[in-house]
Amino acid sequence: MLQWFKSTGSKACAQFIFAHGAGAGSDSEFMQTMAKLISQQGIDVALFDFQYMQIAKETGKRRPPDRAPKLLAYFAEVLAGRQPELPLFIGGKSMGGRMASMLCTEQNIPKVAGVVAFGYPFHPPGKPEKLRTEHFADVPCPFLVLQGERDTFGNQQELAELEMVNPPEIKFLKDGDHSLKPRKKSGITEQENLQQAADYAAQFIMNLVAGDEQ
Repeated sequence: MLQWFKSTGSKACAQFIFAHGAGAGSDSEFMQTMAKLISQQGIDVALFDFQYMQIAKETGKRRPPDRAPKLLAYFAEVLAGRQPELPLFIGGKSMGGRMASMLCTEQNIPKVAGVVAFGYPFHPPGKPEKLRTEHFADVPCPFLVLQGERDTFGNQQELAELEMVNPPEIKFLKDGDHSLKPRKKSGITEQENLQQAADYAAQFIMNLVAGDEQ
């Protein structure tokens, strides 16, 4: 169920269970790259596919995501495969990050030390009034969002003006789109943004683990 990327070079200080977005599964280049980059910083990373994505891969036919209750139930099942001795962080790309931030508000799951979302879908593109932030008020743990500056699901300018109860910490990736990819004219490469995002995520996790140990 889980594909583990074990911490390289040192014993892991934490684990990060990382959910994919709506359109591409755990084998996508973004997910694989991010898992490798974070695992190089002392954190075990686990990837998985939601059930609808497993069926899409088996049949060779694209499928829309399941409804949130089914996604959340499966994400909770996946947590049974965690490493009990390590602090648990969860997160995801886009839809996966949204599900992680919703899952941590539920009572019947293991203790989550923090949530990291890459490209959080604050609203559907072109529909800034349809916000997906109502559950933020109930998120019981630290929550980091890594967002491209020009993400159509919530860009830097929109988010600066958005009033949220219990807002997440947001780090912006320069000129990044929904997958953190910048334009050539920005002078930043995609790899630089991905490395920066991985560094932010790892630092967030390590700071919380260090804080718990004090």
